Amino acid sequence: MSRGRPPPLVTGISPKEGAAWTKVTIRGENLGTGSADLIGLSICGHNCLLTAEWMSASKIVCRVGPAKDDKGEIIVTTKSGGLGTSTVSFKLLKPERIGILEQSAVWVDEFNYYDMRTDRNKGLSPLSLRPNNPLGIEIDKGNFPLKDIEVTFPGMSGDFTSENFSATWYLIENHAGSSFEQLKLAASNLKKQANKKNEGSLAYVKGGLSTFFEAQDALAAIHQRQDSDGTERVEGSMTQRLEVILNRASDTADTLFQEVLGRKDKADSTRNALNVLQRFKFLFNLPLNIERNIQKGDYDVVINDYEKAKSLFGNTEVPVFKKVYAEVETRIRALRSLLLEKLLQTPSTLHDQKRYIRYLSDLHAPGDPAWQCIYAQHKWILQLMQDCRDEFIGGQRVRVGALDLEGDTRPSALSRLGHTSSLKRGGSLQMTRPSNWRFETPQQVQFVEKLSDVVIGQLPNFWKLWISYVNGSLFSETGEKSGQVEKSKKNARQRQSDFKKMIEEVTHRLVKLVRGALLATTLPQGEQSLYGGWQNKTELPGAWITQIIHIVRACYEALSALEIPNDLLQVIQDLLLDLRVHCLMVTLLHTTDDVRCLAEKEDWVVDNEGLTRLPSQFEQCVVQMLQSLKEPLEIKSGEINILQLDQVQDQATDLCVSIMKVFISCLEQLSTNRDGDATLSHISMDLSSPDRFKNMQECSSPTSEQRLLIVLSNCHYLERHTFLNLAHHFEKHGLTGTEKITRMSIVAVRELDEKLFDAYIERRADPIAGSLEPGIYAGYFDWRDCPPPTGVRSYLKEALVNIITVHAEVFTISKDLVPCVLSKILATVADEMCRLMQCVSSFSKNGALQARLELCALRDAIAAYLNAESNASFKMALDALPQLYGASEKKLLEELLNKFKSSMRLQLTCFQPTCIQPVKR
Repeated sequence: MSRGRPPPLVTGISPKEGAAWTKVTIRGENLGTGSADLIGLSICGHNCLLTAEWMSASKIVCRVGPAKDDKGEIIVTTKSGGLGTSTVSFKLLKPERIGILEQSAVWVDEFNYYDMRTDRNKGLSPLSLRPNNPLGIEIDKGNFPLKDIEVTFPGMSGDFTSENFSATWYLIENHAGSSFEQLKLAASNLKKQANKKNEGSLAYVKGGLSTFFEAQDALAAIHQRQDSDGTERVEGSMTQRLEVILNRASDTADTLFQEVLGRKDKADSTRNALNVLQRFKFLFNLPLNIERNIQKGDYDVVINDYEKAKSLFGNTEVPVFKKVYAEVETRIRALRSLLLEKLLQTPSTLHDQKRYIRYLSDLHAPGDPAWQCIYAQHKWILQLMQDCRDEFIGGQRVRVGALDLEGDTRPSALSRLGHTSSLKRGGSLQMTRPSNWRFETPQQVQFVEKLSDVVIGQLPNFWKLWISYVNGSLFSETGEKSGQVEKSKKNARQRQSDFKKMIEEVTHRLVKLVRGALLATTLPQGEQSLYGGWQNKTELPGAWITQIIHIVRACYEALSALEIPNDLLQVIQDLLLDLRVHCLMVTLLHTTDDVRCLAEKEDWVVDNEGLTRLPSQFEQCVVQMLQSLKEPLEIKSGEINILQLDQVQDQATDLCVSIMKVFISCLEQLSTNRDGDATLSHISMDLSSPDRFKNMQECSSPTSEQRLLIVLSNCHYLERHTFLNLAHHFEKHGLTGTEKITRMSIVAVRELDEKLFDAYIERRADPIAGSLEPGIYAGYFDWRDCPPPTGVRSYLKEALVNIITVHAEVFTISKDLVPCVLSKILATVADEMCRLMQCVSSFSKNGALQARLELCALRDAIAAYLNAESNASFKMALDALPQLYGASEKKLLEELLNKFKSSMRLQLTCFQPTCIQPVKR
């Protein structure tokens, strides 16, 4: 159900403490639209509605009742707004029994003094002629002892003329035996009396009309009788007798009431004297009371007493009063100095700062205590930040166990390779690190964390103090001191630019200290000595810089939540931008170093595809690097994408290319290492055996040729798979320049592949081609004078066996390399055979047939791996031979070829056509 007006809100009460029946002024908002709208008022839990007097929507005057609670809220209830709330409280002081010369805790109401001596002839006010029985029913006192009632109602009274009047006390004392019907009648009588009181003086006239009429009739009859008798002045007449009676009645009345009136005058004089003595005693005791209350910390009591003394004796001309009041002022000046000292002390809570500022404001302290506090807090925060830096530079702080790289923070790429399960190939990569590498937090990280704690812990209260200074809430909770509030707002407007410079100085100091620890080169030369000094510390890896970025972001978010203008926090955003770029570059550089160390981890154990774990480890290393950059590359509110900056994009691309080239250099280094070449005997195995790779895996030191083949196989895998996978990961993580990285990587790996391939071919083809010529002319063989051919000579079979040996070596490493390697070797052999045939000046008939037999036998045996170059060489070699014209010669050639193929059938099985296509180069 919606209400027409907001609920009442009590923001102040004056005074804030007092005994029961103390008159208080309540101020606030939406306190009702009129007396009829006010339906409830409670102070410390006691209903004070009967004494409430509604003044305005922001002010109510009432008296505090005898509440049970010593301290409580002021709750106002209205018809239009409902049940209200309160931001202040009232402290109820328990009264003590006092003597006539003892000090009272309640201020004497000196304005309601009634001097019977001066007003006696004016007649008494009708309110002073109150009946002894206000309820108008028979009094029926019970047997309740008065002491028990006093204990039950401490500080109260059953006298309805007393300010501490308790209706419950009065009923127990005078009407304990009255019935409920009689009490209802008493309530009706009270209502009638209240109505008569509201009617004013006219009610008293109406009530005495009959008496007035009777007196008028009596006077008229007397006047008529006197006129008829004519004896107004005759001795013994009725008039004379009446005068005698009236004078005698007057003398009798004076005799009866003289003693009573004398006692009343004396009591009034005594009361007035006590009131004056009470004021004097208050002043004379005030210096000592001020000292005591200051020691107890009751500054509110001191301020209230000082305000009272100032109003009573501030302008006095009495010397003794002036002397005592001067001592009071001295104590108050000392109190101002004490409060100002407490205000400027650090550290201090925001609540205490506001409290001391209000005290100083109420004491009319010179200057602007609020601004002095703001200035002191600003200097203290700056000093804390600088002390934090000096403490860490001195090496006094060493903290262990603050950051676990396998925990919530992101580790470097290498440290988490062993925990990656998303990659399909290879095992984990274990890098050697110092034993305390994971657990000792670098001092720069500890410093930034401590520095952030200082800023987040102090700057919010500093900002809130300024906001309170701007809106004036430092000085008054009730609005009674509107002049101070307006003065505060005016001062705040004048000093707004100064405070903005303070915030800027704090944020700039924060940024410069962090830059000095991590990005010293970005500081001006003159500031490096003031904020730097970390040169002897170890350079941080990317994982720790990521942790620092996380800390700085949390600091920025905490300050943004205070609604500090963005232009004051832009310097932190600039710092975050530089830290993110720095983290990216450092991570890429460290990854380059880690990739360079991968060569030490090569174990030369190949799988069924001819690959070692090195390409997979390299891919894992790069992927983990990208994962560790996820947080630095993440774009938070107000940040920009660092990869869209041209300079950063170019540098990151070049470093990524460098990582690829470093790994390719590692492969080249591995291919040229010579740990002692082993013989090829370990690859002479049954090629049909399912365990054909067992010997290769058991070989701990492969030959240089085997190294070349393994590295070639890894190069092929890099080009066909690894680089493409990494390109996908680069794009997934938003890294630009992927096309350039992939293109240059492929170019570099192809150059290495070609270089290694040529080296292997040179090592394997040259010995085979070089053995042909000596084998042909062994035993002084002459093409012009040779016997009829009986079969293929041994040199060719040896060449084929050597080719088969190369085939076995390559096949053992990687069957994908067999076509390209054999094609190149056979091209060299074919070219050498062509050269040798062309060098022969003439052939005999038998020589021509022998040469044709050997060329055809070699060609047919390796036909599956011949390319266009090889076929051309064989054709040229055959063309250099005389043609066969006789059928017998052709038949003999065919028989000898079949015989050769039959005898070498098992050896030539490896040359059977397969589905493997030669790799294009």
